[in-house]
Amino acid sequence: MHTFHIPVLGLSYSVDTPLKVARYGIASVVSIIEDEMVEKMRAYHCLKSGEPYTAITTKADDYRAKRITAYLNLLNKLVQQQLHQLRRMPFEAGNDLVRYFELLPDNDEAKTAYTDMLQLADGEAKKLLQQELRTKIVAGAIDVNIMAKVDNLSFSPDGNPLPAEYSDALSALRGFANSDLQSSVVLSAGYNPRLYSYLEKFNDFYPDKAQRLIKKIILKVSDYRSALIQGKLLAKKGLWVSEFRIESGLNCGGHAFATDGYLMGPILEEFREKRALLASELLELCNKANEAKGNHTFTAMPPLRITVQGGIGTANEDEFLRTYYEVDGTGWGSPFLLVPEATNVDNDTLQQLATASKEDYYLSHASPLGVPFHNFRKSTAEQQRKDRITKGRPGSPCYKKFLSTNTEFTSTPICAASRQYQDLKIKELAERNLPADVYEAEMQRVTEKDCLCEGLSVSALLKGNINVAHKLTAVTICPGPNLAYFSGTFTLPQMVGHIYGREHILNSVPRPNMFINELNIYVDYLKNEIEKCTQMLSQKQESFFNSFRNNLLNGINYYKALLPELKKETEDYIDQMLLQLNNYQETLNTMPIGSKALVAQ
Repeated sequence: MHTFHIPVLGLSYSVDTPLKVARYGIASVVSIIEDEMVEKMRAYHCLKSGEPYTAITTKADDYRAKRITAYLNLLNKLVQQQLHQLRRMPFEAGNDLVRYFELLPDNDEAKTAYTDMLQLADGEAKKLLQQELRTKIVAGAIDVNIMAKVDNLSFSPDGNPLPAEYSDALSALRGFANSDLQSSVVLSAGYNPRLYSYLEKFNDFYPDKAQRLIKKIILKVSDYRSALIQGKLLAKKGLWVSEFRIESGLNCGGHAFATDGYLMGPILEEFREKRALLASELLELCNKANEAKGNHTFTAMPPLRITVQGGIGTANEDEFLRTYYEVDGTGWGSPFLLVPEATNVDNDTLQQLATASKEDYYLSHASPLGVPFHNFRKSTAEQQRKDRITKGRPGSPCYKKFLSTNTEFTSTPICAASRQYQDLKIKELAERNLPADVYEAEMQRVTEKDCLCEGLSVSALLKGNINVAHKLTAVTICPGPNLAYFSGTFTLPQMVGHIYGREHILNSVPRPNMFINELNIYVDYLKNEIEKCTQMLSQKQESFFNSFRNNLLNGINYYKALLPELKKETEDYIDQMLLQLNNYQETLNTMPIGSKALVAQ
């Protein structure tokens, strides 16, 4: 019923967000990869709600999947209890029943009926309408996220590798598949053949006799080509993708997967033009595969949602995406970090975010995965990282090992952020007798890596006063750069009101249009990538950089043609956008690549 969802936020920031917003019809996404934190949150919420709790220890068979299943079942049960209580409430100002309807977008049918009900005098007609309104109440989806790249194999206590189905991602998927939820799994960070094949083993991902999907698949993608390729891979297995969730490559939070210079506007345009073709092609493949398997097939086109997220900051931008590009919904992530009643940000970090400047948000290389990572300069994890370097002990102790993928020095994968790896790498650098400036640059690359397993999961524990193992209380937080335009903390009604244009909560920092913000980040990214190449560019590198730049220039021309469609923006706003587009065009046209700058045609 809402036009937006709250995407996954780190490991812990949205881990129990459904308990806070689902009863208002707002969908949100829970990270389920970190089972130790998930188990602690289950214990916490069982105690808080009076539900019985029996610990699932690491000695239990398949403990990771069982922990995840138990936690998701708890979330589902508690949300259903909340909904039951909400439907029994009187329509009295300030309670959850009234808040449910007041939060809805103003053009929603249930909101209109609610507004009509308020105009009626007390009597039978009003009571009947109130009862009808109660039947319209639905919970927001409790979706889950699995980052496909986090998929290490597991080992038995005696050190022997366990079968592939006990890997990180497959265990998480099994935990979701075995749960009571009727919702979606969001698969992000690219294609994982082992994970995609494992989806085939669970009946709930196939259409039943009534052509319903008990559990659905959402793919987070960066462009149309990625959606088509991955959608086909799954369709050939008989698996329908119910939603493609398009995320800006760089104007987002967390890990940033840059496109080759393709910008959000042109990407959305391609989806708009080819959406029907995409759906029909996938349906044909899906039905053919299910027919071969003896499964039920779809006799009509099943729903295929297209949503978009990354850098949205105003109601006008949100509405434009939904109307012009005809997307089915939008994702608002980082701004909800400033809404304490919706997310888990510990008090110290919350205050730092609430008073941060634009320069405090930056694209870093902190992730051990080697993928650019949006970071926050004032985080306690960043301070801890620097302190360890100062003390001559760079790197982190590594207990959880979710990002242990490096085999440069060891046969068993270790994490590039670990003290073990950084010690070995620094010793190797010392033996190479590198020039001082090169050595310092290499040292920076090594020691910039930081532990995300601990840092991204601890905030929820701190906020709930839950015991933190090994006293590792430093917090990593990864807001998108869009958070620079929000200051302070907000209530849920304030943030939802801002999304729907009923309130304005942006700070006074001048904020360009979301498309311009993304373009700016991509131009800086290209410049930095070129500057990294201290030697003469190879022909392949020069070709790539020129292609990247041409894609950005094509995007600029696309936006210039798009300006007349921004009908809700002022003339001054449009003029400013045009000026900014011209400036970036000039910057790109004169940016040196290889031996000479591109000459504008």
